[in-house]
Amino acid sequence: MVDAADKKPGAFRAVRRYILIGLLTAAPLAITFLILEFLFTLLADIGEPWIRGLARGVRQQNPALADLMVNEVLMSITASLIVLLVLLLLGWATGRVVGQRLIRLFEQLISAIPFVDSVYHATKRFVSVASSSPEGGRGVVLIDFPSPGMKAIGILTRTLHDSDTGEELAAVYVPTAPNPTSGYIEIMPMDRVTHTDWTFDQAMSFIVTGGSSSPDDIQYSREKGSKKTS
Repeated sequence: MVDAADKKPGAFRAVRRYILIGLLTAAPLAITFLILEFLFTLLADIGEPWIRGLARGVRQQNPALADLMVNEVLMSITASLIVLLVLLLLGWATGRVVGQRLIRLFEQLISAIPFVDSVYHATKRFVSVASSSPEGGRGVVLIDFPSPGMKAIGILTRTLHDSDTGEELAAVYVPTAPNPTSGYIEIMPMDRVTHTDWTFDQAMSFIVTGGSSSPDDIQYSREKGSKKTS
């Protein structure tokens, strides 16, 4: 009886340990699945009207093909491939003169819509700053957040100046983990910002994975970060 009683706590701890290991193994798989599912659904929703319109166009000549085109699974896959192809062509055209002219024309049309114009250009500036290299006083930084003695990864988006003292200030976007699309905007003196040599992709990977994926080194000391950027 004593031996059986002793074995029960040990067996319980083993089961609990295996469950914990299973959760740790499943967590990254689940997060990856959710991200892929979100992207797939988004692309499918964008491309689905095109597929349905094309199916209506060919229904009179080939009803069987039209029925096949509006099959839910096939339509989602085809719609996603079409949207990816459009994005590929857009990226290719951006590097060409004709593509740049079309983008400028599109931006002129956007400028005629006040609220949409503000959102579009603000998003464009943020993406440009976030994806830029750490040089030039911008990039991935560390700040004291949410309290002194604690550091948080942030994106230095621009510099400001105090209207009274002329002191240089930093506007820093602090993404939340594991969803970096939400976060906080902090304004602080530039001398309280620690510059790093991390890229935007490395910072996003660090945030999305809860800090488990990152380079081995970072400029944690403000003095070292300041010397690097001077």
